[in-house]
Amino acid sequence: MLGELIGQEQGVTTGMRVLSTDGGHPVMEASFQATGTMLDVPVKDIGTYESVLRADGTLWGEGQGVVMTQEGETVTWHGSGVGRLNQNGSVSWRGSIFFETAAERFAKLNSLAGVFEFEVDADGKADAKLYEWS
Repeated sequence: MLGELIGQEQGVTTGMRVLSTDGGHPVMEASFQATGTMLDVPVKDIGTYESVLRADGTLWGEGQGVVMTQEGETVTWHGSGVGRLNQNGSVSWRGSIFFETAAERFAKLNSLAGVFEFEVDADGKADAKLYEWS
């Protein structure tokens, strides 16, 4: 069941590059930086993901990153999802995400799966929401 909102952030794409075009399926890498909250704590998120344009026009992506607090606590994440290219040049992603941390106030994240909505507009501005999946 989709649970409580555990995080949300706004950010921007900081870099993109083509990794491969083998077989007519381009593989792209994108990096981003975002700020927001995780479990109501202000955080900065830095991540990179690879996406593959599939034959039907949808995207498959996998990524990883690190969330940091001002106090120096960190949470690492790995996620995967599917994306849809929209006519206005934006991309809508939906997927799952898993966490690892030694930070006590984020320990709850070690034992849950998250699901996310990640929207990137044509200018690279991103908006994300993260929900607990229990």
